[in-house]
Amino acid sequence: MTMVRISLAQLCERLGRDLRPHDGARVARRDLTGVHISELDDPTPYLGGGELLLTTGIPLSGGADRTGRYVQRLLDKGVAALGLGLGAGIDEVPDELDAVCREAGLALLIVPDGIPFMHVSRAYWDLVGRAEQADLTASLSRQTSLARAATRPEAVASVVKALAEALGGWAVYVPADGTAETIWPPAEARVLPQLREETARLGLAGTHASATFPLQGTDVVEYSIVADEKTAGFLAVGAGRPLRAADRQLMLTGCMLLSVTAGQQWGLRRANAILGGTVASLILHGYVDAARLAAEELGLPVPAERVRLLAVRGDQVELLGDAELADRVAALGPAGRALRRSIRRSGLQSVLDGLTWLILDEAQGEANGEARGEANGETDGELHGEPAPLPLAGPGGTTVATTAATTGALSVALSGPLLLGQVAGSITEVGRACRRAASGQLVSADGLLDQQADGWVDALRSYTRADLVETVRCYLRHRGQWEPTARELGVHRNSLRHRIGIASRLVEADLDDPDVAANLWLALRG
Repeated sequence: MTMVRISLAQLCERLGRDLRPHDGARVARRDLTGVHISELDDPTPYLGGGELLLTTGIPLSGGADRTGRYVQRLLDKGVAALGLGLGAGIDEVPDELDAVCREAGLALLIVPDGIPFMHVSRAYWDLVGRAEQADLTASLSRQTSLARAATRPEAVASVVKALAEALGGWAVYVPADGTAETIWPPAEARVLPQLREETARLGLAGTHASATFPLQGTDVVEYSIVADEKTAGFLAVGAGRPLRAADRQLMLTGCMLLSVTAGQQWGLRRANAILGGTVASLILHGYVDAARLAAEELGLPVPAERVRLLAVRGDQVELLGDAELADRVAALGPAGRALRRSIRRSGLQSVLDGLTWLILDEAQGEANGEARGEANGETDGELHGEPAPLPLAGPGGTTVATTAATTGALSVALSGPLLLGQVAGSITEVGRACRRAASGQLVSADGLLDQQADGWVDALRSYTRADLVETVRCYLRHRGQWEPTARELGVHRNSLRHRIGIASRLVEADLDDPDVAANLWLALRG
């Protein structure tokens, strides 16, 4: 980082005739680090380089050789210029000093008789103060612009643009969740591929950290953006000029504003998740009209008419947001990846009977070729009623099957297309498929009970001690009422109860379950 510096030309312009070049030539715009006064033969131990050194000429007495060695020491130290004060022992510039300075390229200036060196020093520090004040004012203006940018609707894009323009270069915000970067100016998008690689290599996630690295000829500074003790993203800046301390402070302010913005966005998402959970819960319990009304009143999108129902089982899965859950489901394989965007955009998530439920927009899935994996060239075969374990890379690159011991793996079931009013009636079917799925599996619950119903009929027919097929058909036709069923079959109610109990054990299902009853009734009629 660079500090405010004043050039020799600025100082001469400020002092006018009180500090002028000996030869009358134009003064170079060389930066000064300070003004130092010394009468030592060797003042270099007290110099840092870049100063205007003022002397009354005491070290210059003793001839050309001594003068030459003196000037050489100043050059070796990097002194910017030599100022000779006249009237305190020397009334004019010695010829040998003039010659040595010309030959060495050291600027030689004159402080006229009667002008105290402190006048020169004060002028220098006055210029520094003015420059710092101007720099501070400009910095405050940039800070204010940055703060205003954070209050705009597109806060992240506004902050990134304000930073890039203030630093005369480019700025990029890289979200940690893998979504699209925000860059200004857009013409600098060519840096994004390398920037992604460098960000991944540095591994700044999870820490308040920064790093610098070269990128396409530009020195880049990158900061991690942390909110709520989680990494929200990364801010990378390629400035178009050397950075000052005020510039670094400006970037830190940008980081703070992006952190606050991320925290606000997460808070808004959490609030929307709670509201969306309320709407989802109403749908899951069959109150579709109430769900639509609640969505309108809460300012949420009205649920689509055609949807899919997703059930998820796993450790603490109910604590995951839509984005995190989408990534976890995507990790299950191609079919899971095809659902990523639909899950992210769902907004309808609720917990019921130990499972996490999401209601996905079927139209959105079809538009993006997602719900069945068409986006990745997959067919319906990616989802099976009886799925095989998903292959994962094992040690040494060997392919192994996912097991229940896989850390953090989920069990997921996805329904076929449903009308919103059919969601509540599909919970049993989808929930059963999810509970039966092994850890690390994504299964289809589409028509699963229809396939099982044929097996149920075969099981009933296999029983030879009574006509269970007709008994169950009659029981379902009378909607589970004992008296009319027993009367039609001509048996005692206790005998009927005994037969229904046997039938339930054979099919391993509750005949009073609406979904089981509906599928079995259709199979028996067929």
